[in-house]
Amino acid sequence: MPHKISDECIKCGACESTCPVSAISEGENTYVIDPDTCIDCGACAAQCPVSAISEG
Repeated sequence: MPHKISDECIKCGACESTCPVSAISEGENTYVIDPDTCIDCGACAAQCPVSAISEG
């Protein structure tokens, strides 16, 4: 199941640069994860400084 980014996101960009398949992009209020591209590796969740990323 792909990961999701919650409203707790502070738009720091740490997750985007960590994603090995470029599934993360900057949205209007938070970063967003494309569920069709996400390979569920968890690298982004480990990098998030505010724990805003969790399994879908």
